[in-house]
Amino acid sequence: MDRDRLRANLLAWYDAHARALPWRVGPTDHAQGARADPYRVWLSEVMLQQTTVPHATPYFLAFTERWPDARALAAEGDGEVMAAWAGLGYYARARNLLACARAVAQAHGGVFPATEEGLRALPGVGAYTAAAVAAIAFDRPANVVDGNVERVMARLFAVETPLPDAKPELKRLAGELVTAERPGDWAQALMDLGATVCRPKSPLCERCPVAEFCAALAGGAPESYPRKSAKAARPHRFGIAYLLTRGDQVGLVRRPPRGLLGGMLALPTSDWRATPWSEAEALAAAPVDADWRAAGEVEHVFTHFSLSLRVLRARGGAEPLIWTPTRDLGALPSVFLKAARAGLDNLL
Repeated sequence: MDRDRLRANLLAWYDAHARALPWRVGPTDHAQGARADPYRVWLSEVMLQQTTVPHATPYFLAFTERWPDARALAAEGDGEVMAAWAGLGYYARARNLLACARAVAQAHGGVFPATEEGLRALPGVGAYTAAAVAAIAFDRPANVVDGNVERVMARLFAVETPLPDAKPELKRLAGELVTAERPGDWAQALMDLGATVCRPKSPLCERCPVAEFCAALAGGAPESYPRKSAKAARPHRFGIAYLLTRGDQVGLVRRPPRGLLGGMLALPTSDWRATPWSEAEALAAAPVDADWRAAGEVEHVFTHFSLSLRVLRARGGAEPLIWTPTRDLGALPSVFLKAARAGLDNLL
């Protein structure tokens, strides 16, 4: 494979077809000396883990308007940031986001380190995010490998090892294409290629600037790469959500700081377990003694398990809960917002 020609083809394609993203400095501006803001690159990469660009973009715009730099974010209270994060999922990322911003503000004067090693030392910053910030914000020749890049490498080299076992090989192959020439643009070009052309389904091979190098295309079945191991069945759990109302208010709790949805406002719930709850068990697990009535059921899918959440509703009074107007429930994590809406009979 002619690495230099492959790189030239892809970079020329990126110069003409780069996506316009709110955290990105495009190739034309970059060539004229503009540099990406490390804070914005870091924030976008954290948000884009486990979600899509269209879903993450409004959150990114809201965050950067409210907290334009690491110092501003570091000074905010945990509850405010967690509420603003609601809907992005993986709430441990929001906790790590705050920890990292505070480390940058306190230990680095609000300035992100410029090396992968320095970035990796920050709380919650893993190998991928460190490489992405180093390459995109600081033009370091870092090997930035996300799911899009893995797919491109698997097809270019027709890697037969299935994911996830193929990850080290795919990272090695991607690393062999990294040079000191335009490393930030190169990383983003690979991401854009995977997102817009080398798509998981129906890849647009006729538009691909590196199709001549693609072993999977030459073999006639590019869509069959990357190979994947058979998925294990996702476990299913059952729980009860308790909707206690007082006038136009709903009683909420704050979940423990660690664990799933840690630190978030939520409806009180039972444990989530592998077997359904009987009526007697559901009443025994209720947070207060009240006249609980069935008020619907919702289904929700997390990454590692799915959940059936039955909703019980009752009227409350002076219970020690966080009484919140129904109009403000939109900041709840989606599973609890679904449960609240079901219990309130879609009257939010």
